[in-house]
Amino acid sequence: MIVQTDVCSNEKNKQRNLFLGIMLDLFGMLTYLVPFFGELADTVWAPIAALMLSRMYKGSIGKVGGIIEFLEEILPFSDFIPTFTLTWIYTYVIKNQGNTQNLKELQ
Repeated sequence: MIVQTDVCSNEKNKQRNLFLGIMLDLFGMLTYLVPFFGELADTVWAPIAALMLSRMYKGSIGKVGGIIEFLEEILPFSDFIPTFTLTWIYTYVIKNQGNTQNLKELQ
């Protein structure tokens, strides 16, 4: 019963992180709509986005992702990179493929 609850909870976190990631990436890209105000808004958004990403993904993935998100938002003309979504892909797709291969090798 506990295992089933953990699986459901993990699946909800997975879906929540994907939805939030896409929304936050879109919000970060909105600054392109206003030419000069956009880069000024990025200086405010960069630390907020970095903190949010580091809270969404625990451990070294969150720390490294937060730093990359901060740099992506603070550097001019780099807002098109969907860092939240790429972090989700790394966490739930790429990293899981490695875990699946390791399990097959053990069997």
